[in-house]
Amino acid sequence: MPQRIAVIGGGAAGFFAAIRAKEVNADAIVTIYEKGEKPLAKVAVTGGGRCNLTNSFADVSDLKRVYPRGDKLMKRLFKTFDYRDTFRWFESHGVPLVTQDDQCVFPRSQDAMTVVRCLINEARRLGVSILTRHALTSIERSDNNTFLLFNNSSERIETDCVIVTTGGHPKSSAFDYLARLGHDISMPVPSLFTFNINDNALRSLMGTVVEDATISIVGEKMRSAGPLLITHWGMSGPAVLKLSSYAARYACERQYRFDVSVNWLRESNTSLVAETIRKTAETNAAKLITNAPPLMFQSGDKRGRVDSSPHGEIKRGSLPTRLWEYIIQKIGVPADKRWNETGKKWQNKIVEVLANDIYHVEGKSSWREEFVTCGGVSLSSINPSTLESKHLPGLYFAGEVTDVDAITGGFNLQAAWTMGYIAGENAARPHS
Repeated sequence: MPQRIAVIGGGAAGFFAAIRAKEVNADAIVTIYEKGEKPLAKVAVTGGGRCNLTNSFADVSDLKRVYPRGDKLMKRLFKTFDYRDTFRWFESHGVPLVTQDDQCVFPRSQDAMTVVRCLINEARRLGVSILTRHALTSIERSDNNTFLLFNNSSERIETDCVIVTTGGHPKSSAFDYLARLGHDISMPVPSLFTFNINDNALRSLMGTVVEDATISIVGEKMRSAGPLLITHWGMSGPAVLKLSSYAARYACERQYRFDVSVNWLRESNTSLVAETIRKTAETNAAKLITNAPPLMFQSGDKRGRVDSSPHGEIKRGSLPTRLWEYIIQKIGVPADKRWNETGKKWQNKIVEVLANDIYHVEGKSSWREEFVTCGGVSLSSINPSTLESKHLPGLYFAGEVTDVDAITGGFNLQAAWTMGYIAGENAARPHS
């Protein structure tokens, strides 16, 4: 009798697991059970509808920086299937890819449906059955060593192997059926969110982007860098989303009330910031301070170099004018003061705010339609080589249902492709 493999969840990890299982065992009966009306719904909206399906990893020297939870597991699994394999897989299946300057990888079409159609078509070509509106309610082990699955219609489904790829859940009760089977569950909490800040003056700058800022949690070692967006509710952008991922549990434990420090110039050495302000004052001596913002440091520039033209023109690297006006107003510098009138006292105040601007976070907001959690099935309950349950042979896990999650930039989808591939491959192999 052909091997029966049930994939619970029709997302990125589920489709990749099903496809790989059929590639390994063409005779297997592989079925995807999706609780929603449409499979791959989350893939269709990721990356703003363009599908940031992986990353080049060119800027990643330590996986811990992009996988706050699960970095050691991902390092092991990447030896079997990594981001380069993902790139080759999609291109060989008719989805040309492009890599942006920020190393995020998208389909050349800039349309997430290109990826969705590719996966659905490949699954169907291989003979994978795709059933929607099938919500799993429980898993049981039968007397003859197979699995019994029960869905929302009280239908009993018998299968030989199960791959759970149901994604993240905001409530721990969603994992109760897995806990009853002996698996440890890490409490799920939101992992990618923006910061609510009750500062009307700051929020009046909504739409302002600082291309290269650093944001950190006061009193902790957690920090991130990159573009920061000021919104009508507070702060967002890649820098904030990365920090929210690093601090997911910290923020939850404090009910999303904590202090953050923003370094608007992305330079931690205050001596270099002070030198930047001194040179800005020197170059723009006769200019109103409001009309000559300091230049931001470029990524990797450790010398605090200030690139001003001989005529003192404000160049592309300067702070956004609206933000600069907000900062000097916050410090209390008179609007009619010129740089040659600032003196050391005012310059020190400017340095302090530019390098260490403190804000109180009073809540969070969700990020787009995408929802990512940290938490799920603990990695201590999973075989790190095969992704098989340590408690129930023949049961596998892949994707965000596990306690693996990443920052933005295509890393979460890469985890889904990698884990789905490996779970599908091992589920389809002969079992003794």
